[in-house]
Amino acid sequence: MQKGIYYSFLPGETPEEVFANAKAIGFDCVEIPTLRSDDERRQYKAAADAAGIRIPSIMNSDHWSVPLSSPDPDVRAKGIDCLRQSLETAKIVGADTVLLVPGVVKPDVTYEEAWSRSQAEIRTILPEYEAAKIYLAIEEVGNKMLLSAPELARYIDDFASPWVVAYFDVGNIINYGYPEHWVRTLGKRIKKVHVKGWSLQTRFATPDLFGGTIDWPAVMHELHAIGYDDVLTAELSGCGIDKKAKCKSISVDLDALLNL
Repeated sequence: MQKGIYYSFLPGETPEEVFANAKAIGFDCVEIPTLRSDDERRQYKAAADAAGIRIPSIMNSDHWSVPLSSPDPDVRAKGIDCLRQSLETAKIVGADTVLLVPGVVKPDVTYEEAWSRSQAEIRTILPEYEAAKIYLAIEEVGNKMLLSAPELARYIDDFASPWVVAYFDVGNIINYGYPEHWVRTLGKRIKKVHVKGWSLQTRFATPDLFGGTIDWPAVMHELHAIGYDDVLTAELSGCGIDKKAKCKSISVDLDALLNL
């Protein structure tokens, strides 16, 4: 497995500085947000290549503000537009995966509506992802849907496409499940993994990877058991006086995690 981190946690004012810092601190990969222009996409690609960093995945930037589950068709259309921008970003920077939170259950959006609307919208753009051979990875998060591993597995399997997969976040389900169980159930559907510390006592993320209540040896055992060998992308703040120190602490924690 490789060591990764999300772009915004890294020190640096320009992509060139950010990717160079990522390499110097010890990361192999950096996940980036959706970029809005080809010029910006080419800049990120060149900067990553110069630093020897792989960009494995794109975090779709607008799935909370314009969810595919919205009752407003204009909002859903904006969500699809951002998914298309994420796809174009992935193509240019060489990423093979786009992360998507598929929908959000709200007072005016039932679970069933969020499920059916988001699936219908994904089906409209899925042929473009399939043609580009880019994975659309569904993440489980605090969106009040896909609350169990069997549900997430069913949601993915409904598409009957190898290009719809899971982006498994180890910390996001600690309040209501055991991540090692989720890994076992999702199995080969898992294409990418986010890691963060999480505490059941506070019900919040911890700044360090091992400061919470996650059974990391059990999680790593299950990841090895399903043959997962892609990137572990850190999505946590780290410990230290500044971004550089915090990222160094994250890098050290990831080294320890990979040795489990």
